[in-house]
Amino acid sequence: MDGCIVVGGGPSGVVLGLLLARCGVDVVVLEKHADFLRDFRGDTVHASTLGLLDELGLGERFAALPHRVEDRIEIVFDDGAVAPRFGRLPGRHQHIALVPQWDFLDMLVAAARESPHFRIVMSAEVDGLVREHGRVVGVRYTDRTTGTVHELRAQRVVGCDGRHSRVREALGLVPRPLAAPFDCLYVRVPMRESDPDGTMVRFSGRGGIVMINRNTYWQVAVLIGKGEADALGVVGRSVRALAPVLADRIDAVTAADVARLEVRQDRLARWWASGALCIGDAAHAMTPVAGVGINLAIQDAVAAARTLVPPLRAGSVTDRHLAAVQRRRMPPTVLTQALQRITQRRAIVPPPRDAQERRPPLRVPQPLRTLRHVPGFLDVFGRVVAVGLRPEHLTGPLEAAR
Repeated sequence: MDGCIVVGGGPSGVVLGLLLARCGVDVVVLEKHADFLRDFRGDTVHASTLGLLDELGLGERFAALPHRVEDRIEIVFDDGAVAPRFGRLPGRHQHIALVPQWDFLDMLVAAARESPHFRIVMSAEVDGLVREHGRVVGVRYTDRTTGTVHELRAQRVVGCDGRHSRVREALGLVPRPLAAPFDCLYVRVPMRESDPDGTMVRFSGRGGIVMINRNTYWQVAVLIGKGEADALGVVGRSVRALAPVLADRIDAVTAADVARLEVRQDRLARWWASGALCIGDAAHAMTPVAGVGINLAIQDAVAAARTLVPPLRAGSVTDRHLAAVQRRRMPPTVLTQALQRITQRRAIVPPPRDAQERRPPLRVPQPLRTLRHVPGFLDVFGRVVAVGLRPEHLTGPLEAAR
């Protein structure tokens, strides 16, 4: 194969595969799972990603998926609230969308399969990289259904396989860990007609909680301290204290209903090695703060495709092209992670270890308490959240992907 191997069928991997294929580059996406049906994955699709879908001609397909739109997200503290506003965003999408990630990925894969240059292999777990003369020229993967081992070669390998990336590990690239002082517990709670509408974000001296409306149930994320063992107890205490509307239902939740997400924030100093590139969470794991991880990973994919399409077509990809992707995407990554860390320090407090521990109220952080009264600040705040710091578009060689 002369084109590209993409390891990982998440949003960045599938978008990269779609873009390369539409531009005439042969691409194979390797996904280790048999399907995309894994609960409690990130599902926030920001305005810049919605605009990208329009550029790809997929806006109507996305609109047909079951999803919710939010034109503002109110963040409630013990002494008040602050809400980034999305009503003055550039482009036609004045909102963010919440959509089950499996539906989003199925839609993208269906669109990509319309190109003869695209192939996706499910249940394909990458075991290692193939090297020649010190350069990566392919991958070895195991079919998890049959146990058969395969070798696949290409001009370049791109690791989009998440925060536990096999590609990154095989390249010997070690991310620098950054601050992530909490984890998340996710749980489904049945919904009633009398429940409030919309997403709720609540930060308090008693902990933090996010409630996402799934139309038939609430997906509730409860913030916990690192190493917290009493998962079910923390969920119960946090929900009763911060979302009392759900208090009469939380007792029905069992330990089997609780899923833990280990929150990490890290970043590679170098995203590439000879013949291979890492993007998305494989290059920079994000915390759940503002739900920006999917958006940032997709923007990485667009930048990578724009840089790699011409040399892949010509069969002349060099390591300079891989380094160019990192140079473009490193600044928004560093700034976004810094903003997440500031938010964590000022707004996120793990819950008390037990019901007897008392803490002072958590006030709206001082910068936000002052700036929310400045005309236009909440619009800028909304733009940083919903659009990001360097949105990417289908320009240059990616015009062919429209």
